[in-house]
Amino acid sequence: MERFLKKYYAITDRKQFRYDFETQIKKMLDSGIRMFQLREKDLPSDQLFDLASKLANLLHGYDASFFVNDRIDIAVLTGANGVHLPSKSVPIDAIKHKFPDLIVGKSCHSIEDALSAEKEGADYITFSPVFETPKKGKPKGLNELRRVVEAVSIPVYALGGITEEKIPDVLKTGAYGIAGIRLFIK
Repeated sequence: MERFLKKYYAITDRKQFRYDFETQIKKMLDSGIRMFQLREKDLPSDQLFDLASKLANLLHGYDASFFVNDRIDIAVLTGANGVHLPSKSVPIDAIKHKFPDLIVGKSCHSIEDALSAEKEGADYITFSPVFETPKKGKPKGLNELRRVVEAVSIPVYALGGITEEKIPDVLKTGAYGIAGIRLFIK
């Protein structure tokens, strides 16, 4: 499982992309990104399926992995490595029971969320927002991130308001990696 988890984890939002989807993903791959979450909440199922299929094809030949946000069906049908669940979603154990090889991540916003996700069987979590991020609430900060990292034994990705300059401080907390949208678009 850990071979699919990379240090840098790009979350897609094509509305923020500077280029068309394919070009933007290729630029991210060229910059060394090897883990992606397809998170396009506004798309109907057929378009999300098409985009997930396109992402799978773009990643072919790279040592890259991808996850689909909250859509187990699309993840399974397109050969994604896993699914990433929002804080309120289907039970992890139900997914693991039907699809034991699917990697399951979960979004967490508190130490309690993190402990619960680990207990439920999550393979990794994202913890956010670490820093100020538009429309994402009060930042948790590095100390809270450190507490979460120390409280769980699964990989923790820091998410929210992380810039290149902040990466060293974030990684000093023991976070497994960095997740982001805007950070990886440039």
